[in-house]
Amino acid sequence: MKTLEGKVAIVSGSGRGIGRAIAMKLASEGAKVVVNDLDAGPAEQTVADIKAAGGMALACAGSVTADGFAEKFVKTAIDGFGGLDIIINNAGYTWDNVVQKMTDEQWNAIIDVHLTAPFKILRAASEFIRVASRKEAEAGQEVFRKVVNISSIAGTGGNAGQANYSAGKAGIIGLTKALSKEWGRYKVNVNAVAFGMIKTRLTEAPASGDASIDVEGRKIKVGVNPELLEMMERTIPLGRGGTPEEAAGSVYLLCIPESNYVSGQTLICGGGISI
Repeated sequence: MKTLEGKVAIVSGSGRGIGRAIAMKLASEGAKVVVNDLDAGPAEQTVADIKAAGGMALACAGSVTADGFAEKFVKTAIDGFGGLDIIINNAGYTWDNVVQKMTDEQWNAIIDVHLTAPFKILRAASEFIRVASRKEAEAGQEVFRKVVNISSIAGTGGNAGQANYSAGKAGIIGLTKALSKEWGRYKVNVNAVAFGMIKTRLTEAPASGDASIDVEGRKIKVGVNPELLEMMERTIPLGRGGTPEEAAGSVYLLCIPESNYVSGQTLICGGGISI
C-alpha cells in the first residue's frame, strides 16, 4: 500500500514548476489530486501525466484570487473524489520593485495571491473538515489531515526589492501558526515549507533580459541575472539551487503519517540556508 493511498489532495498552482512536482509526487504515493493552474492547458497536462503514470487526478483551472474560486476548488475535490485530506497552498509569483517605486497594484496583487488566496481556500475547506472530524471522532477514529502552506526564505529573512513578496510569505507563516492552534482539535497538521532558491522558470537565468510571464493580462518580468544567480548559488551550503522534485519532497514529508505530531512548524528547504 502506498503512503498516501486513499487520500485526496488539492494543490494550487500545480500546472508547472514546483506545484506540478508536488502534484506528481503526491499522486505517485497514491493520493487523488486536484490540479490547479491559472491556465487550463498546463493543469490538464499535469492531470494527463498523473493518469499516464497510473494515478488519479482532476483539473480545476482558474485564478486562486478570483471570487468564488476557493469554494470551487474545495468542491471539486469533495464532489470528484469524495473527500479532502491534504491542502497545499502553492500558487504564486513575484512582482518586484523597491518600496518607493512599488505601486498599490503590485502590493495588492502579491499579497492577494500569497496570503489572501490561501486564507480563502482554508476557510472554504473548514466546514467539511469540521464535520468530517466530528463524525470520525464519534466513530472512535483518529484521522489526520494535512495543510502545507508554501513560504520562502524571503518571508523568514526578508529580501531587498520584495517588500510585497516578503510580507506575503511572512504572513503565510503567521496564518500557519494560527490555524495549527485552531485546527488541532480536528486532527489537522498545519505546517509551512519555506523554499530557498529552487530552479524554475521564475528563477532560471533568462536567455534575454526581457523574459516575462503573463498573469491575468499583466506582463511580469522573470528570471535572475546569470552573475547574480551564480553568486547566490555560492552562498548555499550544498553548492547549488534545488530542483522542483527536491522541493516537492520537503512538502511530501509533511503529508505522511510520520509527521502526525508535527504542527505549526516552518521547514526551510534551502540546501542548508537557515534564515
